[in-house]
Amino acid sequence: MGNSTYALDQNRAPIHEALEQFRRIRVVPFDVPGHKRGRGNPELTAFLGHQCVGVDVNSMKPLDNLCHPVSVIREAEQLAADAFGAAQAFLMVGGTTSAVQSMVLTACKRGDEIILPRNVHRSVINALVLCGAVPVYINPEVDTRLGISLGMKREQVAKAIAEHPRAVAVLVNNPTYYGICSDLREIVRMVHAAGMLCLVDEAHGTHFYFGENFPVSAMAAGADMAAVSMHKSGGSLTQSSFLLTGPNVHAGYVRQIINLTQTTSGSYLLMSSLDISRRNLALRGRKVFEQVRLLAEYARSEINLIGGYDAFGQELVDSDAIYAFDPTKLSIHTRDIGLAGIEVYDILRDDYDIQIEFGDIGNILAYLSIGDRVQEVERLVSALAEIRRRFQRDPSGMLSQEYIDPEVVATPQEAFYAEKVSLPLRETEGRICSEFVMCYPPGIPILAPGEKITREILNYIEYAKAKGCSMTGPEDPNIEQLNVLQ
Repeated sequence: MGNSTYALDQNRAPIHEALEQFRRIRVVPFDVPGHKRGRGNPELTAFLGHQCVGVDVNSMKPLDNLCHPVSVIREAEQLAADAFGAAQAFLMVGGTTSAVQSMVLTACKRGDEIILPRNVHRSVINALVLCGAVPVYINPEVDTRLGISLGMKREQVAKAIAEHPRAVAVLVNNPTYYGICSDLREIVRMVHAAGMLCLVDEAHGTHFYFGENFPVSAMAAGADMAAVSMHKSGGSLTQSSFLLTGPNVHAGYVRQIINLTQTTSGSYLLMSSLDISRRNLALRGRKVFEQVRLLAEYARSEINLIGGYDAFGQELVDSDAIYAFDPTKLSIHTRDIGLAGIEVYDILRDDYDIQIEFGDIGNILAYLSIGDRVQEVERLVSALAEIRRRFQRDPSGMLSQEYIDPEVVATPQEAFYAEKVSLPLRETEGRICSEFVMCYPPGIPILAPGEKITREILNYIEYAKAKGCSMTGPEDPNIEQLNVLQ
């Protein structure tokens, strides 16, 4: 365990403990941050509280340094690795986006091929823009009734590996936003047999490490690297995350890659939240996530009794494209009541003061985690019943699919940095896109740099805009113009 002076005791939270000790000794601050424990910014202190701003401090010897941890941060990372069954864990303060990008940048250099599903988060394609790697897309199958993309089929992965034997890595989304999992163990076996690395975007799978009734976690499946969003289902502060690595990845090189893009001023608010949340999950995670699972099962059964909605779950599992399902995910298909998911999302927020995670063309996702209670779930169920009664209409003529197979013409890096011209949306048909277009959340690109713009994609963008999806990505905030290659 290196220089650690402590045995691995999951009751400990070394960063939290060091901050408490630091608070007690009342050090005089002639360092940054300039608010000086909040004295210099009384409005901020009144808003966030003395407890919070008092530990918003800079790296120093007693508190270690995120770029080169040797004491309390290193111990916190060792405890996290132990809790998650990883060889190494890295505290990430740039969100799971920076963890995902660090995975890709560790595995890939300019010109390297990487096999991945096209319905990845934009952070993956952003990493390809940065490093110049070449994507080999596996287009996911789509459940045409629900309009959602599924996992990676084993034969699709085997075919991609056979056709691209020089690829350096395969990246898997597991689980997807909707809770759908691929056959991760078998994919890892195939990837390793081909001498490649297996990278897992596990942003929505923190709880897989803490429970018996969940799909296999990336580390348990033998993956080489996994990006885990502790702030999603793990309870830490927004923007805090873990990057986990297996035994075959050089941890020192990963640290160097992380330090290329991650701040040198790591937030102790974020790091201590990771430390405390890891301790909570290590000690109580199995019990609390079992409660979340049971709450989601209850919610599904109650919503399905309303009629018109489909709160889908384990019944989808086919042992291939849907190898397993995350039972905590409360995904609800709304199109059969004649409403796009984004329309239900807006009604819930505007009329019922209920904020759900996202709505797309045909579905909504209510994110359940360790802080939810049955009374909030019952409020959601009754609101959905009332929405059906008030707003139901004929669903004919509604778009169903949330994923359209792209035609990739250039690498993301080539297209992003190429000479470009801005054209009105409808005049871009047949041209090559040089920027991103996506609904956020979930942040999966409809168009990415290097992809051909088709009439079907333009129809989808206009439909999603009309329905009220939050569209992001292009330089033009109104998405009336798109940048295309000259």
